[in-house]
Amino acid sequence: MKADVKRIWQGFWQLADPKIWIASTVPMVVGGAFAYGYTGKFDIYWFLVALIAIYCIEIGKNAVNEYVDYLSGVDRFVSPDKRTPFSGGKKTIVDGKLTLTEVVIIAIVTFLIACGIGLYIIFFKEISVLWIGIAGVLLSIVYSLPPFKLAYRGLGEVTVGLTFGPLIVLGIYCLQTGKMDLSALLISIPIGILIANVLWINQFPDYEADLKGNKRNWVVRLGKQKSVKVFAILFLIAYLWFILLAVVLRNAFWLLGLISIPLAIRAVKVAQQYYDDIPKMTEANLRMVQIYLLTGVTMTIAAVVGRFI
Repeated sequence: MKADVKRIWQGFWQLADPKIWIASTVPMVVGGAFAYGYTGKFDIYWFLVALIAIYCIEIGKNAVNEYVDYLSGVDRFVSPDKRTPFSGGKKTIVDGKLTLTEVVIIAIVTFLIACGIGLYIIFFKEISVLWIGIAGVLLSIVYSLPPFKLAYRGLGEVTVGLTFGPLIVLGIYCLQTGKMDLSALLISIPIGILIANVLWINQFPDYEADLKGNKRNWVVRLGKQKSVKVFAILFLIAYLWFILLAVVLRNAFWLLGLISIPLAIRAVKVAQQYYDDIPKMTEANLRMVQIYLLTGVTMTIAAVVGRFI
């Protein structure tokens, strides 16, 4: 009994994978900072409540992905030499840490907790976030779950960009201020692009397994060589957007987002040179994560400074 509890507990945290919660933490922090910088409003209690709800959605999403990717064969088709910290799923079922049934239970429980917290927010704080919350939960589920399987139909990258960009930023902004704002939507765009680029480069090590399992994401559809070009183009769009933000919001601090350009150049060069050499390719995955984190910091600074200029 104790052995089972220990196994399930370890499997749960491997599935939850807290290190990737940074994907949702960045847009939440930027959205909260922009709410304060733009309106002077920020409530730490409701921010933390929403943070817990979104983390639960992330765990639920991971569980659904794990279940579907195991059944489709995608996770089972990943060869040992292609397994990296950035790809190949959470490996809980493959490694025998969790059973299929346990993964389903985790998905149901975490989504129910997230929905419960969402109802608490709606009834006691801000009803306007209702539709954003519903959209976030539904997209997290249909991202992998049949018959929708967005990640298998070339819609995964867009879904991730939309969810971790506009949905979370606007949701937090609305929670803090009680309203939507076009400016909040504008600042969410580069976050959405960059997190989509994180997913994009993380799909390279899984290319062969995804192809075999009929997971038709855009890296599989385009092939690795062409996908490197898209990887570079997404960076270009994100950096041009920071220039647009500086002009539209009349705040030169948004140009701090350009600081990560040298890291982006390095990531593209590594991807271009080593897209078939997974051990060396992982540097590009790491640089992409660093870029996303650095962007979160610079955008938070720009958002808060906007309060004083």
